[in-house]
Amino acid sequence: MASFVDRAVIRMKAGDGGNGCVSFHREKFVLNGGPDGGDGGKGGDIILLADHNLHTLMDFRYKTKYQAGNGEPGSSTRRTGKNGEDLVIKVPAGTVIRDKQTGAVIMDMHESGMQRVLLHGGRGGHGNARFATPTRQAPSFAKPGIKTVWHEFVMELRTIADVGLVGFPNAGKSSLLARVTAAQPKIANYPFTTLSPNLGIAQHKGESFAIADIPGLIENASEGAGLGFAFLRHVERTRLLIHVVDASGQEGRDPVDDFNTVNEELRRYQDLDQRPQIVVANKMDLPDSALHLDNLKNAAGGRPFFAVSAATGEGLDALMDAVVELLSTLPESAPLPEEAFFEEERLRGWEAVKEEEGLYVVTGGSMDNLIDAVNFDNYESMNWFHKTLKASGVIDKLRELGAQEGDTVRLGQDGIEFDFID
Repeated sequence: MASFVDRAVIRMKAGDGGNGCVSFHREKFVLNGGPDGGDGGKGGDIILLADHNLHTLMDFRYKTKYQAGNGEPGSSTRRTGKNGEDLVIKVPAGTVIRDKQTGAVIMDMHESGMQRVLLHGGRGGHGNARFATPTRQAPSFAKPGIKTVWHEFVMELRTIADVGLVGFPNAGKSSLLARVTAAQPKIANYPFTTLSPNLGIAQHKGESFAIADIPGLIENASEGAGLGFAFLRHVERTRLLIHVVDASGQEGRDPVDDFNTVNEELRRYQDLDQRPQIVVANKMDLPDSALHLDNLKNAAGGRPFFAVSAATGEGLDALMDAVVELLSTLPESAPLPEEAFFEEERLRGWEAVKEEEGLYVVTGGSMDNLIDAVNFDNYESMNWFHKTLKASGVIDKLRELGAQEGDTVRLGQDGIEFDFID
Protein backbone atom coordinates (compact mmCIF):
# COMPACT_ATOMS: atom_id res chain seq x y z
CA MET A 1 0.00 0.00 0.00
CA ALA A 2 1.92 3.00 -1.28
CA SER A 3 0.08 5.47 0.96
CA PHE A 4 1.19 3.77 4.18
CA VAL A 5 3.14 6.13 6.45
CA ASP A 6 4.38 5.03 9.87
CA ARG A 7 6.48 8.05 10.87
CA ALA A 8 5.75 11.78 10.86
CA VAL A 9 7.15 14.94 12.43
CA ILE A 10 4.58 17.49 13.62
CA ARG A 11 4.48 20.79 15.50
CA MET A 12 1.86 21.43 18.17
CA LYS A 13 0.91 24.31 20.43
CA ALA A 14 -1.69 24.42 23.17
CA GLY A 15 -3.81 27.56 23.51
CA ASP A 16 -2.54 30.67 25.30
CA GLY A 17 -4.26 31.71 28.49
CA GLY A 18 -6.34 34.87 28.25
CA ASN A 19 -5.08 38.06 29.93
CA GLY A 20 -6.57 39.31 33.17
CA CYS A 21 -8.53 42.55 32.98
CA VAL A 22 -7.81 45.90 34.65
CA SER A 23 -11.18 47.47 35.39
CA PHE A 24 -12.88 49.53 38.09
CA HIS A 25 -16.51 49.48 39.03
CA ARG A 26 -18.47 52.28 37.41
CA GLU A 27 -21.92 53.14 38.70
CA LYS A 28 -24.05 56.23 39.01
CA PHE A 29 -23.66 57.96 42.38
CA VAL A 30 -20.69 55.70 43.22
CA LEU A 31 -17.56 57.84 43.28
CA ASN A 32 -14.76 55.35 43.79
CA GLY A 33 -15.77 51.89 42.65
CA GLY A 34 -13.41 49.10 43.52
CA PRO A 35 -11.42 46.91 41.11
CA ASP A 36 -13.61 44.46 39.21
CA GLY A 37 -11.36 43.09 36.44
CA GLY A 38 -12.03 39.41 35.72
CA ASP A 39 -9.60 36.58 35.04
CA GLY A 40 -8.62 35.40 31.57
CA GLY A 41 -9.88 32.07 30.22
CA LYS A 42 -7.74 28.95 30.08
CA GLY A 43 -6.13 28.00 26.76
CA GLY A 44 -7.31 24.88 24.97
CA ASP A 45 -5.54 21.54 25.42
CA ILE A 46 -4.08 19.28 22.71
CA ILE A 47 -5.74 15.88 23.17
CA LEU A 48 -4.85 12.64 21.38
CA LEU A 49 -7.47 9.97 20.69
CA ALA A 50 -6.48 6.44 19.55
CA ASP A 51 -8.86 5.42 16.76
CA HIS A 52 -8.98 1.79 15.59
CA ASN A 53 -10.32 2.94 12.21
CA LEU A 54 -7.01 4.63 11.36
CA HIS A 55 -4.05 2.57 10.14
CA THR A 56 -1.55 5.11 8.80
CA LEU A 57 -0.01 8.47 9.68
CA MET A 58 -0.48 9.73 6.13
CA ASP A 59 -2.67 12.67 7.24
CA PHE A 60 0.22 14.05 9.29
CA ARG A 61 2.42 14.25 6.19
CA TYR A 62 0.06 16.82 4.67
CA LYS A 63 -0.85 18.75 7.83
CA THR A 64 2.05 19.19 10.22
CA LYS A 65 0.98 22.14 12.43
CA TYR A 66 -1.75 21.94 15.07
CA GLN A 67 -2.86 24.64 17.51
CA ALA A 68 -5.62 24.68 20.12
CA GLY A 69 -7.80 27.74 20.78
CA ASN A 70 -6.63 30.65 22.93
CA GLY A 71 -8.45 31.71 26.07
CA GLU A 72 -10.29 35.01 25.88
CA PRO A 73 -9.34 37.94 28.15
CA GLY A 74 -11.32 38.73 31.28
CA SER A 75 -13.66 41.68 31.37
CA SER A 76 -15.30 44.07 33.83
CA THR A 77 -17.67 43.05 36.63
CA ARG A 78 -15.33 40.13 37.40
CA ARG A 79 -16.33 38.22 34.29
CA THR A 80 -13.92 35.41 33.40
CA GLY A 81 -12.92 35.08 29.76
CA LYS A 82 -14.12 32.08 27.75
CA ASN A 83 -11.80 29.07 27.75
CA GLY A 84 -10.06 28.20 24.50
CA GLU A 85 -11.39 25.25 22.53
CA ASP A 86 -9.57 21.96 23.00
CA LEU A 87 -8.14 20.32 19.89
CA VAL A 88 -8.75 16.55 19.66
CA ILE A 89 -6.41 14.79 17.21
CA LYS A 90 -7.18 11.22 16.15
CA VAL A 91 -4.23 8.88 15.71
CA PRO A 92 -4.02 5.17 14.89
CA ALA A 93 -3.96 2.86 17.91
CA GLY A 94 -0.32 1.97 18.51
CA THR A 95 1.05 5.47 17.82
CA VAL A 96 4.06 6.46 19.92
CA ILE A 97 4.79 10.15 20.53
CA ARG A 98 8.41 11.22 21.06
CA ASP A 99 9.86 14.59 21.98
CA LYS A 100 11.86 15.49 18.87
CA GLN A 101 14.39 17.42 20.92
CA THR A 102 15.29 14.60 23.35
CA GLY A 103 13.94 11.47 21.63
CA ALA A 104 12.13 10.51 24.84
CA VAL A 105 8.85 8.59 24.61
CA ILE A 106 6.18 10.98 25.87
CA MET A 107 3.07 8.95 25.16
CA ASP A 108 2.19 5.47 23.92
CA MET A 109 -1.35 5.34 22.52
CA HIS A 110 -1.35 1.57 22.69
CA GLU A 111 -5.05 0.94 23.22
CA SER A 112 -7.96 1.78 20.93
CA GLY A 113 -10.24 4.43 22.44
CA MET A 114 -7.50 5.81 24.69
CA GLN A 115 -7.72 9.61 25.13
CA ARG A 116 -4.93 11.61 26.74
CA VAL A 117 -3.84 15.24 27.04
CA LEU A 118 -0.51 15.81 25.31
CA LEU A 119 -0.20 19.58 25.87
CA HIS A 120 -2.07 21.64 28.44
CA GLY A 121 -3.41 25.07 27.63
CA GLY A 122 -1.98 28.09 29.42
CA ARG A 123 -3.66 29.32 32.59
CA GLY A 124 -5.65 32.51 32.39
CA GLY A 125 -4.17 35.59 34.04
CA HIS A 126 -5.70 37.10 37.17
CA GLY A 127 -7.69 40.30 36.84
CA ASN A 128 -6.93 43.29 39.05
CA ALA A 129 -9.79 42.36 41.38
CA ARG A 130 -7.58 39.51 42.62
CA PHE A 131 -4.86 41.90 43.78
CA ALA A 132 -7.01 44.09 46.01
CA THR A 133 -5.95 44.12 49.67
CA PRO A 134 -6.81 46.37 52.63
CA THR A 135 -3.66 48.38 51.89
CA ARG A 136 -3.86 48.15 48.09
CA GLN A 137 -7.43 48.99 47.30
CA ALA A 138 -7.04 50.13 43.70
CA PRO A 139 -4.50 47.88 41.92
CA SER A 140 -3.99 49.10 38.37
CA PHE A 141 -2.35 45.95 37.07
CA ALA A 142 -3.38 42.42 36.12
CA LYS A 143 -1.53 39.26 35.15
CA PRO A 144 -1.25 38.12 31.56
CA GLY A 145 -2.28 34.62 30.62
CA ILE A 146 0.40 31.96 30.35
CA LYS A 147 1.70 31.92 26.78
CA THR A 148 2.41 28.44 25.46
CA VAL A 149 5.15 27.54 23.01
CA TRP A 150 5.43 25.34 19.93
CA HIS A 151 6.73 21.82 20.46
CA GLU A 152 7.99 19.37 17.87
CA PHE A 153 7.07 15.72 18.17
CA VAL A 154 7.90 12.58 16.24
CA MET A 155 4.97 10.21 15.73
CA GLU A 156 5.76 6.53 15.15
CA LEU A 157 3.20 3.87 14.34
CA ARG A 158 3.88 0.43 15.81
CA THR A 159 1.40 -2.21 14.73
CA ILE A 160 -0.64 -3.75 17.52
CA ALA A 161 -0.89 -7.52 16.99
CA ASP A 162 -0.59 -10.65 19.09
CA VAL A 163 1.36 -12.51 16.40
CA GLY A 164 3.86 -11.15 13.90
CA LEU A 165 4.78 -12.99 10.70
CA VAL A 166 8.47 -12.43 10.00
CA GLY A 167 10.80 -13.76 7.34
CA PHE A 168 12.69 -13.03 4.17
CA PRO A 169 10.89 -11.28 1.30
CA ASN A 170 8.72 -13.65 -0.73
CA ALA A 171 8.74 -16.33 1.98
CA GLY A 172 4.95 -16.64 1.77
CA LYS A 173 3.89 -14.58 4.80
CA SER A 174 1.08 -12.80 2.95
CA SER A 175 -0.25 -16.10 1.60
CA LEU A 176 -0.22 -17.55 5.11
CA LEU A 177 -2.07 -14.51 6.49
CA ALA A 178 -4.70 -14.80 3.78
CA ARG A 179 -5.18 -18.50 4.61
CA VAL A 180 -5.70 -18.14 8.37
CA THR A 181 -7.58 -14.79 8.47
CA ALA A 182 -10.04 -12.83 6.37
CA ALA A 183 -7.31 -10.36 5.36
CA GLN A 184 -6.74 -9.87 1.64
CA PRO A 185 -3.12 -8.76 1.27
CA LYS A 186 -1.53 -8.16 -2.10
CA ILE A 187 0.26 -11.34 -3.14
CA ALA A 188 2.74 -11.69 -5.99
CA ASN A 189 5.91 -13.64 -6.79
CA TYR A 190 8.52 -10.93 -6.24
CA PRO A 191 10.33 -9.48 -3.21
CA PHE A 192 8.85 -6.62 -1.18
CA THR A 193 5.27 -7.19 -2.37
CA THR A 194 4.29 -6.20 1.18
CA LEU A 195 5.29 -2.57 1.76
CA SER A 196 3.26 -2.08 4.93
CA PRO A 197 2.00 -4.29 7.77
CA ASN A 198 -1.19 -6.13 6.88
CA LEU A 199 -3.41 -6.98 9.84
CA GLY A 200 -5.91 -9.82 10.08
CA ILE A 201 -7.96 -11.47 12.83
CA ALA A 202 -7.61 -15.22 13.11
CA GLN A 203 -10.24 -17.39 14.79
CA HIS A 204 -9.36 -20.92 15.84
CA LYS A 205 -11.22 -23.22 18.23
CA GLY A 206 -13.12 -20.38 19.87
CA GLU A 207 -10.10 -18.10 20.29
CA SER A 208 -9.38 -14.98 18.24
CA PHE A 209 -6.14 -13.04 17.92
CA ALA A 210 -4.57 -10.44 15.65
CA ILE A 211 -1.85 -11.43 13.18
CA ALA A 212 0.33 -8.89 11.38
CA ASP A 213 2.12 -9.68 8.14
CA ILE A 214 5.26 -7.59 8.63
CA PRO A 215 7.21 -6.48 5.52
CA GLY A 216 10.12 -8.78 4.77
CA LEU A 217 13.65 -7.76 5.63
CA ILE A 218 17.12 -8.36 4.32
CA GLU A 219 20.58 -8.42 5.86
CA ASN A 220 21.41 -5.21 7.76
CA ALA A 221 17.73 -4.26 8.11
CA SER A 222 18.48 -3.33 11.73
CA GLU A 223 20.71 -0.58 10.32
CA GLY A 224 18.04 0.63 7.91
CA ALA A 225 18.81 -1.47 4.82
CA GLY A 226 15.88 -2.57 2.68
CA LEU A 227 12.67 -1.73 4.49
CA GLY A 228 14.75 -1.60 7.69
CA PHE A 229 13.06 0.02 10.64
CA ALA A 230 9.77 0.11 8.73
CA PHE A 231 9.77 -3.62 9.42
CA LEU A 232 11.40 -3.91 12.81
CA ARG A 233 9.40 -1.18 14.55
CA HIS A 234 6.20 -3.18 14.04
CA VAL A 235 7.64 -6.36 15.57
CA GLU A 236 8.14 -4.81 19.00
CA ARG A 237 4.54 -5.08 20.18
CA THR A 238 3.91 -8.67 19.11
CA ARG A 239 3.83 -11.34 21.81
CA LEU A 240 4.73 -14.18 19.47
CA LEU A 241 6.67 -14.40 16.20
CA ILE A 242 5.94 -16.88 13.42
CA HIS A 243 9.16 -17.09 11.44
CA VAL A 244 8.20 -18.09 7.90
CA VAL A 245 10.95 -19.62 5.78
CA ASP A 246 10.76 -20.56 2.09
CA ALA A 247 11.79 -24.21 2.39
CA SER A 248 11.89 -24.70 -1.39
CA GLY A 249 15.19 -22.85 -1.84
CA GLN A 250 13.83 -20.94 -4.84
CA GLU A 251 16.04 -18.39 -6.57
CA GLY A 252 19.14 -20.25 -5.39
CA ARG A 253 18.74 -19.21 -1.75
CA ASP A 254 19.55 -21.45 1.20
CA PRO A 255 16.59 -21.67 3.66
CA VAL A 256 18.96 -22.05 6.62
CA ASP A 257 20.89 -18.93 5.63
CA ASP A 258 17.61 -17.01 5.30
CA PHE A 259 16.52 -18.19 8.74
CA ASN A 260 19.81 -17.20 10.38
CA THR A 261 19.90 -13.80 8.62
CA VAL A 262 16.46 -12.84 9.88
CA ASN A 263 17.24 -13.95 13.44
CA GLU A 264 20.50 -12.00 13.40
CA GLU A 265 18.66 -8.83 12.41
CA LEU A 266 16.08 -9.45 15.14
CA ARG A 267 18.92 -9.88 17.63
CA ARG A 268 20.61 -6.65 16.57
CA TYR A 269 17.37 -4.74 16.99
CA GLN A 270 16.69 -4.85 20.75
CA ASP A 271 17.21 -8.64 21.06
CA LEU A 272 13.92 -9.43 19.35
CA ASP A 273 15.25 -12.91 18.56
CA GLN A 274 14.48 -13.72 22.21
CA ARG A 275 10.77 -13.17 21.58
CA PRO A 276 8.83 -16.50 21.61
CA GLN A 277 9.09 -17.84 18.08
CA ILE A 278 7.52 -20.60 16.01
CA VAL A 279 9.48 -21.65 12.93
CA VAL A 280 7.40 -22.46 9.84
CA ALA A 281 8.86 -24.20 6.79
CA ASN A 282 6.54 -22.95 4.06
CA LYS A 283 5.96 -24.01 0.43
CA MET A 284 6.10 -27.72 1.17
CA ASP A 285 4.03 -28.27 -1.96
CA LEU A 286 7.02 -27.30 -4.13
CA PRO A 287 9.81 -29.62 -5.31
CA ASP A 288 13.00 -29.82 -3.21
CA SER A 289 11.30 -28.44 -0.05
CA ALA A 290 11.62 -31.79 1.70
CA LEU A 291 15.37 -31.81 0.99
CA HIS A 292 15.95 -28.78 3.24
CA LEU A 293 13.58 -29.80 6.03
CA ASP A 294 16.02 -31.59 8.37
CA ASN A 295 18.67 -28.86 8.17
CA LEU A 296 16.06 -26.18 8.79
CA LYS A 297 14.63 -28.04 11.78
CA ASN A 298 18.13 -28.32 13.27
CA ALA A 299 18.69 -24.60 12.71
CA ALA A 300 15.46 -23.86 14.60
CA GLY A 301 17.30 -24.93 17.74
CA GLY A 302 14.43 -26.54 19.61
CA ARG A 303 11.85 -23.90 18.75
CA PRO A 304 8.39 -25.21 17.80
CA PHE A 305 8.68 -26.28 14.15
CA PHE A 306 5.99 -26.87 11.53
CA ALA A 307 6.11 -27.80 7.86
CA VAL A 308 3.20 -26.20 5.99
CA SER A 309 1.95 -25.06 2.63
CA ALA A 310 0.05 -21.78 2.64
CA ALA A 311 -1.01 -22.53 -0.93
CA THR A 312 -2.75 -25.86 -0.14
CA GLY A 313 -3.45 -25.47 3.60
CA GLU A 314 -1.24 -28.42 4.55
CA GLY A 315 -0.20 -28.35 8.22
CA LEU A 316 -2.04 -25.13 9.10
CA ASP A 317 -4.42 -26.68 11.65
CA ALA A 318 -1.53 -28.01 13.72
CA LEU A 319 0.24 -24.67 13.45
CA MET A 320 -2.81 -22.74 14.65
CA ASP A 321 -3.28 -25.19 17.55
CA ALA A 322 0.26 -24.40 18.70
CA VAL A 323 -0.27 -20.64 18.31
CA VAL A 324 -3.43 -20.68 20.45
CA GLU A 325 -1.78 -22.80 23.13
CA LEU A 326 1.36 -20.66 23.28
CA LEU A 327 -0.53 -17.34 23.33
CA SER A 328 -2.50 -18.52 26.37
CA THR A 329 0.77 -18.69 28.33
CA LEU A 330 2.20 -15.33 27.24
CA PRO A 331 1.58 -11.99 29.01
CA GLU A 332 -0.12 -9.12 27.23
CA SER A 333 2.17 -6.70 25.40
CA ALA A 334 3.15 -3.83 27.70
CA PRO A 335 3.18 -0.21 26.52
CA LEU A 336 6.54 1.49 26.11
CA PRO A 337 7.95 3.20 29.23
CA GLU A 338 7.11 6.90 29.16
CA GLU A 339 9.04 9.91 30.43
CA ALA A 340 7.31 12.89 32.00
CA PHE A 341 6.99 15.89 29.72
CA PHE A 342 6.63 19.17 31.59
CA GLU A 343 5.79 21.59 28.84
CA GLU A 344 5.14 24.44 31.27
CA GLU A 345 8.55 24.14 32.92
CA ARG A 346 10.04 25.86 29.88
CA LEU A 347 7.65 28.75 30.55
CA ARG A 348 7.97 28.92 34.32
CA GLY A 349 11.73 28.57 34.70
CA TRP A 350 14.30 31.31 35.03
CA GLU A 351 18.07 31.55 35.14
CA ALA A 352 20.31 34.26 36.60
CA VAL A 353 23.94 34.80 35.53
CA LYS A 354 26.63 37.38 36.12
CA GLU A 355 27.45 38.66 32.64
CA GLU A 356 30.14 41.13 33.66
CA GLU A 357 31.16 43.18 36.66
CA GLY A 358 28.12 45.17 37.80
CA LEU A 359 25.71 43.53 35.29
CA TYR A 360 23.44 40.57 36.02
CA VAL A 361 21.02 38.98 33.56
CA VAL A 362 17.85 37.06 34.49
CA THR A 363 16.08 35.21 31.66
CA GLY A 364 13.28 32.67 31.33
CA GLY A 365 9.61 32.36 30.55
CA SER A 366 8.49 33.28 34.05
CA MET A 367 10.41 36.56 33.86
CA ASP A 368 8.79 37.44 30.54
CA ASN A 369 5.36 36.78 32.04
CA LEU A 370 6.21 38.88 35.07
CA ILE A 371 7.28 41.86 32.95
CA ASP A 372 4.06 41.64 30.95
CA ALA A 373 2.08 41.90 34.19
CA VAL A 374 3.78 45.03 35.54
CA ASN A 375 2.74 48.62 35.05
CA PHE A 376 6.11 50.35 35.49
CA ASP A 377 4.44 53.77 35.87
CA ASN A 378 2.46 52.66 38.89
CA TYR A 379 3.95 52.58 42.38
CA GLU A 380 1.75 49.74 43.64
CA SER A 381 2.49 47.66 40.58
CA MET A 382 6.24 48.19 41.01
CA ASN A 383 5.98 47.27 44.68
CA TRP A 384 4.22 44.03 43.74
CA PHE A 385 6.93 43.42 41.10
CA HIS A 386 9.75 43.59 43.67
CA LYS A 387 7.86 41.40 46.12
CA THR A 388 7.35 38.80 43.38
CA LEU A 389 11.05 38.82 42.50
CA LYS A 390 11.89 38.23 46.13
CA ALA A 391 9.31 35.48 46.60
CA SER A 392 10.50 33.64 43.49
CA GLY A 393 14.08 33.54 44.77
CA VAL A 394 15.55 35.88 42.14
CA ILE A 395 16.82 38.43 44.68
CA ASP A 396 18.50 35.72 46.76
CA LYS A 397 20.13 34.27 43.66
CA LEU A 398 21.46 37.67 42.56
CA ARG A 399 22.83 38.25 46.04
CA GLU A 400 24.50 34.82 45.88
CA LEU A 401 26.11 35.77 42.55
CA GLY A 402 27.60 38.88 44.19
CA ALA A 403 25.15 41.61 43.22
CA GLN A 404 25.59 44.82 45.20
CA GLU A 405 23.41 47.90 45.72
CA GLY A 406 23.28 49.89 42.50
CA ASP A 407 24.36 47.07 40.16
CA THR A 408 22.34 46.70 36.97
CA VAL A 409 19.92 43.80 36.52
CA ARG A 410 18.67 43.04 33.00
CA LEU A 411 15.41 41.13 32.99
CA GLY A 412 13.64 38.98 30.38
CA GLN A 413 14.00 38.79 26.62
CA ASP A 414 13.13 42.50 26.26
CA GLY A 415 16.11 43.41 28.45
CA ILE A 416 14.27 45.60 30.98
CA GLU A 417 16.95 47.09 33.25
CA PHE A 418 16.70 48.27 36.86
CA ASP A 419 19.06 48.90 39.76
CA PHE A 420 19.58 46.12 42.27
CA ILE A 421 18.26 47.05 45.71
CA ASP A 422 19.10 44.67 48.54
